[in-house]
Amino acid sequence: MPEAVAKGGPVIGINRDGIRSGSMPARTVALTFDGGPDPVWTPRLLDLLRRNQARATFFVHGAKAARHPELIRRIRAEGHEIGSNTYTGAVLGESSAPRFRSELELTQSALAGATGVRTNLLRMPRTTTPETLCGREWQAARRATGYGYVLVAADKGARKPAQGIVRQLSQTESAYLEVRRLLRNRSVDRFTTVSHGLGLVPYASPSVVERWLGAGLIQVTRLGQVFSTAMIWVLGVAGGLGVLRLLLLALFARAHVRRLERFRTGAPWMREVSGPVTVLVPAYNEEAGIGSTLRSLLDSTHRELQVIVIDDGSSDRTADIAGNMGDARVEVFRQPNSGKAAALNTGLAHARYDIVVMVDADTVFEPDAIERIVQPLAHPAVGAVSGNTKVGNRRSLLARWQHLEYVFGFNLDRRMFEVLECMPTVPGAIGAFRRDAVIGVGGVSEDTLAEDTDLTMALWRAGWRVLYEESAVAWTEVPTTLRQLWRQRYRWCYGTLQAMWKHRGALFGMGPAGRFGRRGLTYLAIFQVALPLLAPVIDVYALYGMLFRDPWESAVWFAFLGVQIVCSGYALRLDGEPVLALWSMPFQIVVYRQLMYLVVIQSLVALLLGSRLRWQRMKRSGTAAEQIGGPVPYRSVPMR
Repeated sequence: MPEAVAKGGPVIGINRDGIRSGSMPARTVALTFDGGPDPVWTPRLLDLLRRNQARATFFVHGAKAARHPELIRRIRAEGHEIGSNTYTGAVLGESSAPRFRSELELTQSALAGATGVRTNLLRMPRTTTPETLCGREWQAARRATGYGYVLVAADKGARKPAQGIVRQLSQTESAYLEVRRLLRNRSVDRFTTVSHGLGLVPYASPSVVERWLGAGLIQVTRLGQVFSTAMIWVLGVAGGLGVLRLLLLALFARAHVRRLERFRTGAPWMREVSGPVTVLVPAYNEEAGIGSTLRSLLDSTHRELQVIVIDDGSSDRTADIAGNMGDARVEVFRQPNSGKAAALNTGLAHARYDIVVMVDADTVFEPDAIERIVQPLAHPAVGAVSGNTKVGNRRSLLARWQHLEYVFGFNLDRRMFEVLECMPTVPGAIGAFRRDAVIGVGGVSEDTLAEDTDLTMALWRAGWRVLYEESAVAWTEVPTTLRQLWRQRYRWCYGTLQAMWKHRGALFGMGPAGRFGRRGLTYLAIFQVALPLLAPVIDVYALYGMLFRDPWESAVWFAFLGVQIVCSGYALRLDGEPVLALWSMPFQIVVYRQLMYLVVIQSLVALLLGSRLRWQRMKRSGTAAEQIGGPVPYRSVPMR
């Protein structure tokens, strides 16, 4: 820096005549405060100055001025002076040109909106005495004076009040105590502002446009404050609910395990179900996987089976493959393409046995899956049983994320739903039903796109109980592209919302229907509709709070993530899955979960707008058996 600055006074101006500096006259003190206004200490400092009939200069941050315009007006009304300390307190010597200009101009806009003036005084952040204006800071100082600012630093600590000083203070308790001590100094004649002590012009008049922009900035900041406060509460409530849900999932999962040990093993009412079973396999263009599905069914330890394949107007070789299995237990029925619900109803009409297992044509079953899933139907009050669906094709990262979702999000939920007696869905991949119970509710409804959820809810409303059998394992093929995943989940979510609305009357029901409605529908509404609507905003705000606000505001969010990982590990252990799968979970939380939230939002908007969504089918590759090394997809062999 020039020697005139290093050895000059704390107030510096640069114009066409060169560099000029000034100091306070003897026995005159200019009290200057940086970084406010502060809602706690600024009013206390103003009260202290008023009691002592003293004046001071407040160098404010524009962002805080926009947040507390009433304090800026009070400072001005009580005869004090206002200067700029930049908008956010950024170091100007390290700021880019656009950032440099916006730090200064936004502060002027905030002051123009609050008081109708522009300030000519600037204190550069992280500068104290003139000697600190060196290197990049001096270059920034020269640029600032080019905008018409007078720079205000502070005198060295060795200079005494009787000699006249500019004292730099913050707006804190320690500054308050120091000001109170200075105001009692008998060697000082007056405490005044910087401009009054040196005969400077502190303000300029802003333009009308600048005043409007300033008023708009204050209003936007006020709205931002309201939003910020609301989001802190929403973040706390939603995060708390999320953590509570995770803890409840873990507790109910443990209760479910104990219930199995206590009641299902050797329970006096439980007898073994060994009678014949009908398996319904609706299929539409499933030639890639239908062979593997049927072979896994025919290899079942439950030997007395009627396997009905309903070909729903396939344009490929699905029906031919099913018809050439070479086993009399497999029966194939063809119909024009009418949808999955119609195909299942066709199968029900041809079912010979009282217990019906409905499965998807892209699923591969463990040998004991059928035998295990029908056992809970020994209890006469049970109308349906959900099986345990696992992801077979886990090689890609997207599939691994879905694997975690199936184990944690679906199967852990089902354990809780069984304990609470409010299971909302028996998945289409594997579910066992009493035939007369399904026929009693009118068969499989075509009213919604989630026919499995619709049917399950109808059974509850008819007074039947629905259980979960985690040992009945089926391996399914999940989407391997984002497009396929989006379309599948959009259909699931849209159909679930349709089913919830259709069966909303269960909220006022009695017995099993009422328990399902008040527990199951309420849970779905809160945690699978309301929370996903808020979650993207909460996640963004948590990240914003971590980067720009108090990191503790995001503590609930991080606590939720930590508990979720722990609970996911517990869910993997219950399902007998390797815990090493958790390595991909942080990425799932950041990327995959946001996608699922957007699916919920799109589904809800589409439903409210009355949009019609058609049933959409995923293109299969026959890889459901990858994980278990099961039967390979069916391949035709040329005939001799």
